[in-house]
Amino acid sequence: MGRIPRSYLINRVVTLLLTIWIAATLIWIIPRLSPVDPADIMLGRMAAGAGSVANADAILAQLRASFGLDDPLWLQYLKYLKNVLIFDFGLSTATFPTAVSSLIAKALPWTLGLMILSLIITFVIGNLLGALMVWERSPKLAKVAIPAAMVFTSIPPILSGLLLMWIFAVKLRWFPLTGAYGLTVEPGWDWAFVQSVLHHGFLPALSIVIVTFGFWALGMRGLMITVQGEDYVKLAEAKGLRPRYILYRYMIRNAILPQITAFALKIGLLIAGQVLVERIFAYNGMGKLLYDAILDQDFPVIQGVSFVIIFMTAMSVFLVDLLYPFIDPRIQHEAT
Repeated sequence: MGRIPRSYLINRVVTLLLTIWIAATLIWIIPRLSPVDPADIMLGRMAAGAGSVANADAILAQLRASFGLDDPLWLQYLKYLKNVLIFDFGLSTATFPTAVSSLIAKALPWTLGLMILSLIITFVIGNLLGALMVWERSPKLAKVAIPAAMVFTSIPPILSGLLLMWIFAVKLRWFPLTGAYGLTVEPGWDWAFVQSVLHHGFLPALSIVIVTFGFWALGMRGLMITVQGEDYVKLAEAKGLRPRYILYRYMIRNAILPQITAFALKIGLLIAGQVLVERIFAYNGMGKLLYDAILDQDFPVIQGVSFVIIFMTAMSVFLVDLLYPFIDPRIQHEAT
């Protein structure tokens, strides 16, 4: 098994913390470049609902004080960093006084479920199809059908979602149009709820799978072309090993390592791609939460969701990097 030197581990932890700090700083700076004031937005919503707001100046001053907008920028920044360490992103301006962390806590499990399911399916299917495109013993039909199926990868996820919705929900009525689970189902750890969640999540997951599996297939195809010319593959063939054993043990196993790194990097991109998919399916995940926050100009929610996405991606890359020696015992991390 691989062994991780202490100095390498320290370097990776420092890099992780630096990445998260830079991301948090950018997330704090960018909304403040906008001329829009969160307190003005909230006051405008109150006026739109009631027609007019009495003592508007006093209410505006109170709102600015509650959000800390009257503090110096350096103090706002330090408070923000302190709160971010405990995942406290303040209060939502659109659903005031609801805490942003509570909104994220409700949406995150749905996004994680949809994301993990979609990512695992696309990773397995894409890499397998990419390997079959190169393998000499693959059926000719597969070598023709696989590249033809990859035409779907040029379709944006939102269009694939609308197409699947029209076919399977509107025309065939096999799946529901929107929602994460049935309205008549009580949430809980029972089979009826799980079945309803899987039934409602099938189309959103499929709309992501059919447009992303080509990324893995093309990447695996290029890696397999490189691996199949290696000496150890030629030696295995000369020894008379079974072709399927060579395909799995010698070719796929060695070619898939760069794909594992891409697996971790793809998490952030996949969540970004899920935003519109979750919106059109009214799927109560992080994507829908972020989309609604952008429409409502809810900066605390935008900041919180963006930070969680970046944190998840950074942690995934960090963990995959540490697991490399255990995935492939040949890899030994250098101390420098």
